[in-house]
Amino acid sequence: MSASPGKGSAMAPSSPDTDPPTAALALEAHPALCAAADLFLDYIALECGYSEHTISAYRNDLGAFAGFLTERGIDKLDTVERTLLLDFLAASREAGLAAATLSHRLVVLRVFFRHLRQERLLDIDPAAAIASARLSRILPELLSEQEITALLAAPRRETDLGHRDLTILEFLYGCGLRASELCGLRLDDLDLESRVVRGRGKGRKQRLIPLGSRAQEEVVAYLRDTRPSFNPSPTERHLFLTRRRGPLNRRTLYELVRKHAKNAGIMKKLSPHTLRHSFATHLLSNGAPLRLIQEMLGHADIATTQIYTHVDAKRLKSIHASFHPRA
Repeated sequence: MSASPGKGSAMAPSSPDTDPPTAALALEAHPALCAAADLFLDYIALECGYSEHTISAYRNDLGAFAGFLTERGIDKLDTVERTLLLDFLAASREAGLAAATLSHRLVVLRVFFRHLRQERLLDIDPAAAIASARLSRILPELLSEQEITALLAAPRRETDLGHRDLTILEFLYGCGLRASELCGLRLDDLDLESRVVRGRGKGRKQRLIPLGSRAQEEVVAYLRDTRPSFNPSPTERHLFLTRRRGPLNRRTLYELVRKHAKNAGIMKKLSPHTLRHSFATHLLSNGAPLRLIQEMLGHADIATTQIYTHVDAKRLKSIHASFHPRA
C-alpha cells in the first residue's frame, strides 16, 4: 500500500491553525521529528505532487505534534506509541480545535508514520491501530478518585521540593488548570480571603475558580514556609518556582507529574492535563452542572465540555457491566 493518501483524498484546512513560523520553530526544536518531517514533506511534494498549501498544512500539524513531544521530553520517534498519539489528539480537542482540524491531524499522523514504516525508518507504525478510530471516541486519560488520593500522597511534604510539588498537584486537580495556566500563576492571582484563584486561559481570557480547602491549606503553608526557601528575587511574582529561582516551566511540570505518578504506583501515562480531565469528570460524576464545569474549565463553547459526558457515560457502562445481572 502506498504511503500517499492520494491527491483526491488529501485533506487541507482552508486556513491552517498553526502559524508557519511557529510550526517551523517547533520542528527545529525536535531534531528527530524535524529530519523525518523533511523527508516526508519532500516525498509528498516531489512524488505525490501536493500543493504548497497542503504541504504547509501538513507541516503545521507536524509542528504541533513536535511541540507536544518536546513538552513531554520525548526526543525519539521509536518511543512514540498509539496511546501518545491519542493523547495528542485529545489535547488538541481540549484546546478547542474544530472537528475538521482534528480529522486532518489524524490523517497527517497516519500518513506520516505509515511512510516512515515503509521507508524502514521505524519498526512499528504506532498510528496503524487508530487508522479507523472515530474522533468522538478519542477520550482523555483519567484517574480514579483512589488514584488521585495515591498521587497526592506521593510527594514528600517535609522537603521543599516535595511540598511545592504537592501544592502544584492540589492546584491541578482542585482547580482544573491547564499546564500553561499553572506555570503562569502569579501571586496576585490568589485571593486567599475569598478562596478563589484567577485562571488566565486562551486569548488572555480570565476566570475565577474556587480554591478547595486542601489547596488553600497547602498554598498558605507554601507561601509561608516553602516559597521563601527558593530565594526568589523581590521582583519575582510567579507563584511556583524552580531551584533556579525562576518560574516553573511546562517541561518541568510534566516531569514532576510523571515522577510522582510512578512513585504512587500509577502505570498510566499521565500529564498535567490528566488531572484537569479528572477534575472535570469527578465534578460531573458527583452532580455538578455541565455549564458550571464549562465555566471553571474556561471553555468558550460548551461542545468542548461535552466530551466529559461521554467519559462519564463510559464509566456508567463499566459499572453496569460489573453489577447488573443481565449486563
